[in-house]
Amino acid sequence: MKCMKTFLMLAMLVALALAASATPSTEDEMVVAGDDETFDVPHGEDEKQTSLRGSSRFLAQKPRATMTCDKYPRVCRTKGSPGPDCCKKRCVNVKMDKLNCGVCGKKCKFSEICCKGGCVNPRSNKKHCGGCNNKCKKGSSCTYGMCSYA
Repeated sequence: MKCMKTFLMLAMLVALALAASATPSTEDEMVVAGDDETFDVPHGEDEKQTSLRGSSRFLAQKPRATMTCDKYPRVCRTKGSPGPDCCKKRCVNVKMDKLNCGVCGKKCKFSEICCKGGCVNPRSNKKHCGGCNNKCKKGSSCTYGMCSYA
């Protein structure tokens, strides 16, 4: 019980320290909004900005325009993209995507996965036993996703 009290006291001290470090140290750094919803930033900056009353600066920023692949198909071919193909405004790889297997909108069944653009059952398919491109040796079978289980 004493350990729990010590932990709570320590947590309260950390929270207090964080709150103290987040507030401005002098009054000239504080920004106060007027009724006209604009304010001047001190230290000689002449730009007018909108009021941030009740929200942080991060939340007050205007959202960036998103580039969707239906308007900009080259977005899907950039580095870090999930895939080179565009299906319903999303970049996907139709050779591996279970919801767009081979072509946009073709869904694989619950027990199937998408391998090379085709829906296969990895529990019984010799060419994709247990996963894509996992071939069983000649003469063995694929059972429960394993080659030559029995």
